[in-house]
Amino acid sequence: MPYTNTSELPEPVRNALPAHAQGIYKEAFNNAWEQYADPQKRRNNTTQEEVAYRVAWAAVKKLYKKDGVRWVKK
Repeated sequence: MPYTNTSELPEPVRNALPAHAQGIYKEAFNNAWEQYADPQKRRNNTTQEEVAYRVAWAAVKKLYKKDGVRWVKK
């Protein structure tokens, strides 16, 4: 379920992340979705969606940090 634009992101992601961070999330999710399509590339029987979700959040956390309920650039 790759995303074609940020308006398709899950509502919690859209509501919490600034526009730039949403773009990072979308691109990282889509890349991970493609990269981990093969179940043998995933650990612990995780789903393709779960891996992509984790990768996307890790990418966001490289440039953003949580400040209360909002995410801000580091």
